[in-house]
Amino acid sequence: MKKAIQSILLMGLLGAGSSVALAGGDAVAGQAKAAACAACHGADGNSFVPMFPKLAGQSERYLVKQLTDFQSGARKNDMMSPMVIGKTEQDIADLAAFYAIQKASDAQSANPELAAAGEKLYRGGNLEKGIPACSACHGAKGFGVAAAGFPSLKGQWPDYVTAQLKAFRAAGRDDKEGVRRENDGEARMMRDTASKLTDTDIEALSHFVTGLK
Repeated sequence: MKKAIQSILLMGLLGAGSSVALAGGDAVAGQAKAAACAACHGADGNSFVPMFPKLAGQSERYLVKQLTDFQSGARKNDMMSPMVIGKTEQDIADLAAFYAIQKASDAQSANPELAAAGEKLYRGGNLEKGIPACSACHGAKGFGVAAAGFPSLKGQWPDYVTAQLKAFRAAGRDDKEGVRRENDGEARMMRDTASKLTDTDIEALSHFVTGLK
């Protein structure tokens, strides 16, 4: 049963991720274009503020999709939406190429008790609640799957992971208030999975993934 859930999750997300087209990105050009992003995401994609995600080491496919979704409105964010106005496909590809070759900074400190609980859920899921293991798509070490556009979670800020899981959960539960994130494709795998997570589950997962090695 556990393997079946993981297979369904992986197949669904692979189908959603494979539709993203990639232009050839120029990392050198991307570095210059990333200057405007440095205030929030750091000069090399390693943000210093927990509410802003680390972009260093993320795959080009994932970054292109997120920037394109901000531009189209598929992913809504009051801070990011203005930043992508006027960006061409080449601009987005260049930015993605630059951040993809950067090295993510070392893991941040995390609550060890929460991390221990998060590890069980990340690696084994919860069959009773129908929650698949996160490692099925994000990998045992949290590097994600670049070819499919599944993001790396290793070393990401716990605050940011928490915010995104809650946004997916709000969309999955069709909450009318609060931040909603719905750009996980027609398979809805992140929304459906997050809709089954409690606040405690989310906090535990967020503290575990930051220390993945």
